[in-house]
Amino acid sequence: MTEIKVIGVIGGGQMGSGIAQLAAAYGHDIWLIDSDPAALTKATNSISSSIQRLVSRNLLSREVGVDALQRLKCSTDLKELHSADVIIEAVVESEDVKRKLFLELDKIAKPSAILASNTSSIPITRLASSTTRPEKVIGMHFMNPPPIMKLVEIVRGVDTSDETFDAIKTLAERLGKTLICSQDYSGFIVNRLLMPMINEAFFALYTGVATKEDIDTGMKLGTNHPMGPLELADLIGLDVCLSIMKVLQSGLGDDKYAPCPLLVQYVDAGRLGRKRGLGVYDYRKLPKPEKSKSRL
Repeated sequence: MTEIKVIGVIGGGQMGSGIAQLAAAYGHDIWLIDSDPAALTKATNSISSSIQRLVSRNLLSREVGVDALQRLKCSTDLKELHSADVIIEAVVESEDVKRKLFLELDKIAKPSAILASNTSSIPITRLASSTTRPEKVIGMHFMNPPPIMKLVEIVRGVDTSDETFDAIKTLAERLGKTLICSQDYSGFIVNRLLMPMINEAFFALYTGVATKEDIDTGMKLGTNHPMGPLELADLIGLDVCLSIMKVLQSGLGDDKYAPCPLLVQYVDAGRLGRKRGLGVYDYRKLPKPEKSKSRL
């Protein structure tokens, strides 16, 4: 099995930057790619601030933090990934976008490179069919935020090889993660269970069963969830939740997965959650953390 040294991460959003930070902290050289230079600047600042917080809380040594930041390189050019051993895409949850990206990566990546998707719902087999290396395509679904959450969901496509599975399993374990493995069905395990609950919480709000605060408090104190489902939806992104519900409805062929009209309406209005400052809850008046002035 080829040793994994260089990891490419595509997507400078909260998931992509989190995966890049995590892998860099565990000693991997990282290329973080995004077509938007502003997204890369934001991602770099976010990673630096996150690492400094971990160092200040004694959750990461200063030496490891400095080393991680030195291992991180950013670019808008996909061709920088020609030497990567594993490439993990964390772009928008759209099958068309991901398939087009995998088609490009198949031409750029070296023959031995593994192409992994952080998709939370789209079948891996369909993404793999865009490439000439379906045996080297696999799902590697991190939870948000990747540096903190302990779970990684691995999904094998129809043609994913044992060698690819073993390599990604080993990588995930080296990143300190606990693994679960799913068959290649829409939504996999976590979102197959989670998203209908979030969708039902929207229906409860939509039909006037209770206020958003009471819905979330009920699940936190009544079922010991760390966050209520509506709060969690805001953290994930309402657009992402909507995309996953559409994948579930289409892929599993059951109208019980139909998105709540209120969820659709919020997304249409641009109320996407924490990342936009407004979702089910309003985050625009929350105090903003001070920007980091150094990179350790």
